Amino acid sequence: MSRIRSVATAAALHRRTLLAAAGAASLTAGFGLALRPGEGHAAGASARTGAGQAPVADPLAQSRTLSTGETSMARAVSSAPYTTGTTLAGVAAPRTASGYRRLGDGPGWKRVVRSELAAPKAGRDGRRTTLAAFVQFTDLHLIDSQHPLRLEYLRSTDQHAWRPHEALTVQGAISLVERVNSLHGAPVTGAPLRFVMTTGDNTDNNAKSELEWFMKIMSGGRFTPDSGDPRHYEGVQNSGLKLYWQPDTTVRDGDKHLGFPHIQGFLAAAIREVRSPGLKLPWYSTVGNHDALPLGCYAHGDPYLAEYAIGGKKLMSLSAAESTKLQDAIKNAKDPRGVQFRDLLKAHTRDMRSVTPDERRAPYTPAEYLKAHLDPAYTGLGPVGHGYSTANVDAGTQYYSFRISDDVIGISLDTTDAGGHYEGSIGTAQLKWLDKTLRDHEDSYAVVFSHHTSKTMDNTRPDPSHPSERRHSGSEVIALLGSHPNVLAWVNGHIHKNVITPHSAPDGRSFWEISTASHVDHPQLARVIELVDNKDGTLSVFTTLIESSAPHRTDFGDLTQTGLAALYRELAFNAPGANMTLAGGAVDRNTELVLKKG
Repeated sequence: MSRIRSVATAAALHRRTLLAAAGAASLTAGFGLALRPGEGHAAGASARTGAGQAPVADPLAQSRTLSTGETSMARAVSSAPYTTGTTLAGVAAPRTASGYRRLGDGPGWKRVVRSELAAPKAGRDGRRTTLAAFVQFTDLHLIDSQHPLRLEYLRSTDQHAWRPHEALTVQGAISLVERVNSLHGAPVTGAPLRFVMTTGDNTDNNAKSELEWFMKIMSGGRFTPDSGDPRHYEGVQNSGLKLYWQPDTTVRDGDKHLGFPHIQGFLAAAIREVRSPGLKLPWYSTVGNHDALPLGCYAHGDPYLAEYAIGGKKLMSLSAAESTKLQDAIKNAKDPRGVQFRDLLKAHTRDMRSVTPDERRAPYTPAEYLKAHLDPAYTGLGPVGHGYSTANVDAGTQYYSFRISDDVIGISLDTTDAGGHYEGSIGTAQLKWLDKTLRDHEDSYAVVFSHHTSKTMDNTRPDPSHPSERRHSGSEVIALLGSHPNVLAWVNGHIHKNVITPHSAPDGRSFWEISTASHVDHPQLARVIELVDNKDGTLSVFTTLIESSAPHRTDFGDLTQTGLAALYRELAFNAPGANMTLAGGAVDRNTELVLKKG
């Protein structure tokens, strides 16, 4: 069955019709710039600023410059593609057949050519030139595993609601940074990698502690991935509760019955100081629901929940019946402001365990998220703000555009629901801004980034801050993107699964939607994306998946930073209840995605 979906059919709207239906709304935007590594630029004001509108800048027109010493990204490609360090060469695979399965070196995944949107033409390998190459991270979910607000107790009804590897997200993310730093350009073309884009859920609990860890992992530095008592871990994994893996003791918990090991010293190692080299590339950031909302699903503003997050009590167990009710409320957005959740916690005050209070666990606001990116301490190789600018802070927006290369622009969207739910949409102002940005730069190809996929942008509840503004679904975004011939790809995450979907319109305009697996669930992947002109009326988008640099084989006695990163992968593979289809099929992994040239 063909996987092509009609852009026109999906929304049944032409671009002008769509925008007319959206209604009048103020257009606010902040822009980021991708220029030379380490160089940052604030957004300037446009002469078109009107009443009720924030200044709108167009930095994409300000510079077509590349890194010093390069004359053009559209240069002849390397004659020798490479596979080292990618999943083309090898992928972690189980060495044992049952029980707790140890990992080792497995065969790589071959590249698949996909021709649903255009027929590949012979000889293109020798003709093509590079337009751009970059890396996508998504769903790092850096977890403060001792945080009081965490919902670990949902495991009483859903095995995968808590995962045995959650204390090692920091070590795993650093290892992913090390992998990117080791790559010798783009795997297919050999072109220089221009930047890394994170497509949201960089943090897990919307905690300031996690945000600090994310910024230091990406930009480099030493830090201790710990909160609460600095002397020892305080959380579910040393609680003695058999619902959770108790690695440091011989307690026969449920996970040990499945073959999980006893590893003395595991928890002390997990919260020990780490060092990140920081990315050796510029990096950009897109916001996800876990970055925007406490627990990824509750609106900001409840003083009890904010105080509970930094306080000295933590609920670690809950009945299956109550867990089922709570999980249902979250999945179906029955309690977006967390009122029922607050009442549940209050009702179980006597069941809570004491932990060390820590103000670093406080939830951060969207403004604080932006300011952290603009903090000079986290600039790394830049750009300043990592896409965000002071214009975003002033306007209260978290979307922007930036130049990737002479021939390509990037557009980062904010698809989160500020009212409290994990599924997304965008408002009319942002939709109109997206259309205008694509029209203003119709001479450039465009790559759009977001956290949510088109199918998970099905939550169109009003934004409490803009109650009269209409929200727009993924099908409407597909229709808009399909009306612009310069759009090549929509790159996103959220679903923790590799899925690549062709979107085609009757007039021949088309683009690829590239959704990439998370780095918290198996198989813990990131993706290299290359854009090339085949010089025959077609373009190709190459996707190549990469794992972290940690070895596939683990040693339970190796509790070094690297050893823990390897264990992070193996524990994720064995996590009870894990979805083993998240790697996707061969057509969703290492690919060449062919497009007609617009």
